Amino acid sequence: MPHPVILIHGGAGDITDSRVAGKFKGIKDALRAAWKHFEPTTEASGSALDAVETAVRSMELDESFNAGYGSCLNTAGGVEMEASFMEGRDLRAGCVTLLCDVMHPITVARRLMERRRHVFLGGQAALDLALSSGIEKLPAGSLVTESAQQALREFKEQEAQGLDTTFARTELDKARTDPNGDTVGAVAMDTSGLIVVGTSTGGITGKWPGRIGDTPLLGCGTYAENTIGGISTTGHGETIMRYNLAQRILGAIQHQGLSAQAAAKQECQKMTDRIGGTGGAIVIDHKGEVGISWTSRRMAWGYVRDGIIHYGINHNEVFQEPLVSTQE
Repeated sequence: MPHPVILIHGGAGDITDSRVAGKFKGIKDALRAAWKHFEPTTEASGSALDAVETAVRSMELDESFNAGYGSCLNTAGGVEMEASFMEGRDLRAGCVTLLCDVMHPITVARRLMERRRHVFLGGQAALDLALSSGIEKLPAGSLVTESAQQALREFKEQEAQGLDTTFARTELDKARTDPNGDTVGAVAMDTSGLIVVGTSTGGITGKWPGRIGDTPLLGCGTYAENTIGGISTTGHGETIMRYNLAQRILGAIQHQGLSAQAAAKQECQKMTDRIGGTGGAIVIDHKGEVGISWTSRRMAWGYVRDGIIHYGINHNEVFQEPLVSTQE
């Protein structure tokens, strides 16, 4: 019987020092909330479905992440979110895009998956599904934060100066908030061997209204297959879409016999070498082994193993602390 494991990310990009503490707190809070679904005393315990949704919902509530509250703004100053949710046993999935005024896109994506009719909905249709599922519609503008507004101002200033904002990896490195955004994602395996993946994002700062990124696209931002593994990606969406990053990593595991870590590292680097944009991925393979890699400056990540939270944000740096806080 597999041991349960959950691995999450809080986005890859040029994460400044001032945002590291918030990222770490958010990662640990999400892991602790999600792990409760794997505790024996939990009603209907052991569900990777619930663990993934809980972890992503936690980060969607946190302004430190670019998902739900705290999402990036498009050029019109609005929030348009997207999410995907997939399980690896029957390959059921739900994907939503251009979703406005809803706090938890990941829950909308799961509800779509559970309807078992369509895989992908966008815009008003996605909002209608949310409302028909009992999800509250928020007042217009409720998800817009001051930090997101500042990021949009900085982006427009960079464009006005004629600087290249294509990958936001050179001139924009000094900006306080990375226009690449900080997509959030979670991958979990439960004791039945079920692998579940969820990814949620507000996109990228300065995107055109109506732009769709990699997050809701299966094989790019999200994929789950019990016999191979599960992947959630983050970074420059246009780059990830063109490279089909999630599927490439699964292919390296399946056809090249690489470990989750080796496959993630190889394909993230190949993507950046080939296209130029940066990004990262988290992976749990069919054996429950984890893989974590990114070519961006930083990526916030964390997972739970043997009662210990392992987390980090810089290359070649890992921190640990007990899952059960000593302050509890």
